[in-house]
Amino acid sequence: MSSTHETVPSPDLYGPGTFVDKEFLPVPDDARRVLEILAKATPGFTKDPHVWDSVTFEGHAEPIIPGPLKAPVVAAALHAMCGIVGNELLAERDGQAAYNQSVTINTDQAAIWLGSILTARINGSDVSELASMGKGASVFKRDFQKGVFDNPLRLRTTAIYPTKTTGVWYQLHGSLNADPVLRAIGVDPATQCETPAEAYQTIREQTQKFTADELEMIMVKNGFCGSICYTPDGWKQTLMGKRLERHPFVNYSRESYAIPTPPVPLPALVDKRPLAGIKVVEMVRIIAGPVIGTTLAAFGADVIRVNCSGLPDLNTLQLTLNAGVRTVDLDIRKDEDLARLHELVQDADVFIQGFRPGALARKGLGLTNLLEMAGKRGKGIVYVEENAYGPDGPFYERPGWQQIGDAASGSSYVTGRSLGYTDGTSVLPPLPISDMTTGLVGALGALMALRDRARHGGSYRALSSLVAADVISLEPEVGLYSPDVVRKNVETFQWGVMEPSQYVSELLMVVLNGWKMVYPEYFSPESPIMTTFENGHWGHMQLLSPVVKLGESAVTPHWTTGPVPHCYYDRHISWL
Repeated sequence: MSSTHETVPSPDLYGPGTFVDKEFLPVPDDARRVLEILAKATPGFTKDPHVWDSVTFEGHAEPIIPGPLKAPVVAAALHAMCGIVGNELLAERDGQAAYNQSVTINTDQAAIWLGSILTARINGSDVSELASMGKGASVFKRDFQKGVFDNPLRLRTTAIYPTKTTGVWYQLHGSLNADPVLRAIGVDPATQCETPAEAYQTIREQTQKFTADELEMIMVKNGFCGSICYTPDGWKQTLMGKRLERHPFVNYSRESYAIPTPPVPLPALVDKRPLAGIKVVEMVRIIAGPVIGTTLAAFGADVIRVNCSGLPDLNTLQLTLNAGVRTVDLDIRKDEDLARLHELVQDADVFIQGFRPGALARKGLGLTNLLEMAGKRGKGIVYVEENAYGPDGPFYERPGWQQIGDAASGSSYVTGRSLGYTDGTSVLPPLPISDMTTGLVGALGALMALRDRARHGGSYRALSSLVAADVISLEPEVGLYSPDVVRKNVETFQWGVMEPSQYVSELLMVVLNGWKMVYPEYFSPESPIMTTFENGHWGHMQLLSPVVKLGESAVTPHWTTGPVPHCYYDRHISWL
């Protein structure tokens, strides 16, 4: 199938460095094709076609998200890879013949999973409207947003703006602390704006005074997020783009220089899920990092998520990304809290971190610190990092968020072109694709590393990045949907307005409205793709189920506990 599917260069359609499908391939068939592409390109992943054939992809033929990007196809393939490794873990623990070694992936569910942060229902009510900034006080007794979006100007600090450079737009980002960014470009944070539209215009007038390179240097000089909205080819021509291209998309490796440690057998427990008995500590925020933890929790791991109540986060994310996870409030600026964290890590099999490179090393929690710890205890560890730009290169230590990955990779530029703009106007992809995909890649790397630790011993590092998660959907082999497919999709779903000013949640609401109109059964109380918790922290809860289905229900990924708020347990939390 993959050998007959062709893509052709499409610079006049979607910009330099883009490739479009010569013919349309139904989504489930395309997911199988992309699975083969990723499997062949991933070191350490099985190259046995018979194992690939153990995956069944099902779902509607037509794409169900706006635009030409095949992010749901890529996500479906990555979920399938997680399922295959899950079966390898089961075989390692219980023997090859113990279970039906099949994997089933619903490609519709994989698409909805990309927007799942706003699909929860509480006590029968749809909570997606809580994404509107400032709402939800009745649900969230503790406000973790801390006023980061409390006026239109702060909200619109994170948006895409034109620059003085003709045809080049720039992704500004407030990083949950907009005021310093506004000051850096000459906007007084105290400026009164009555509406988001007025705020966008106020900032737009200022960004147009700078070239794209000048804005980039302002952000770099101050240590802020931000990125030029490159074309796909423009990004690949940068030094950072070239450095990232050297690394595999699913990037994990054995740290051979670490102190050798023996294989660690997977424990046989009453819980039959692949990662039952595996202990995970995660220090993460917002979306990408938490996706790693909640995915491993679905596969059976005991995941303790470390939050700090002094740091801002987005309230609504607790409703989905803390599923199956226990959360604790530790402030590592305090000696006693840092010591408690080290105690938890001492017994962990996996450590996940999403902070800027070097930040945790100063607290004794860097890669080399934990490799040394693992060597002394005689049991290897898996160290998982998620960042913006990849394992090395000139931007390695630069901070980033989903929007930065979208802008740098060319995804925002391509999305703008698909909406009819030909002047460089860029628009965010309609879902938090880079965040969700980065988390999924990190989880896959962790699964593969745990499999290898069980077989061979040693310690491992896995790293996933936002830009890489976007770049994969722009690769020539993957291809983009043709304008005809995109137009048919618009006719089906009647998507609302999508423009450069909008925040992630605003665009996601557009997509959710389309989904609920065309596929209401997926969002009903009887939804076949939802999981229900009758008596969760917030009452009766309904969440999107894990995408991976294995051959038997006992081993299929699922959460045994519903989500809890950040900082829910006290510092004396212990392993199950």
